Amino acid sequence: MQSKVVDERHQYSLENFNVGDSWRLFRIMSEFVDGFDTLSSVQKPAVSFFGSARIRPEDPYYKLTDRIATELAEAGYAIITGGGPGVMAAANKGAAVAEGVSIGLNINLPFEQEPNPFANMPLDFKYFFVRKVMFIKYAMAFICLPGGFGTLDELFEALTLMQTRRIKSFPVVLVGTEFWSGLLDWMQEKQVGAGYLRKDDMFLFSLMDDPDEIVHHIKRTVVL
Repeated sequence: MQSKVVDERHQYSLENFNVGDSWRLFRIMSEFVDGFDTLSSVQKPAVSFFGSARIRPEDPYYKLTDRIATELAEAGYAIITGGGPGVMAAANKGAAVAEGVSIGLNINLPFEQEPNPFANMPLDFKYFFVRKVMFIKYAMAFICLPGGFGTLDELFEALTLMQTRRIKSFPVVLVGTEFWSGLLDWMQEKQVGAGYLRKDDMFLFSLMDDPDEIVHHIKRTVVL
């Protein structure tokens, strides 16, 4: 099994790096054009959900995500996810059940990620950085549930852009005190304590657990 994964990763690397840079540029441009054309047609504020692709439907965070997305979609917000399983499927499902706009920005990977069936506005991407531009450009709020490297990457990308004022600040909600508190304590002690972050930087996001509080916060800060 391990050798198969290694072979798949090797083949994925060859496909990525054996193509000339100039031709790759056209593929990148086409992904930007497709993304801009599709998402610019959404005439309502959107909320992006991030979290683990490995969470199962019986997991409490899956059910929590479904509920939050349903209530936001019923209130008139579009829902954006990475288009895959786990938290992404839960958010797309909640939006679809509410007959809302359910956007899935799926990334083509050689393993793990498969598009979920709940996105009624699906888009496929080969390049992570193009996909992240779509998350940032078309979302008015981020909701981050427990996840791995990808979740942290998307979270800190948004926080960095807000901290450096490359984009306007918008609501970033971390869901799950039990999951996030250790990281936040470390940031407060090691980063703020050493002067690597300003105290005010810790106010770029909120930590919440209650779904009603989360929905109320989004509705209060992202006006329809």
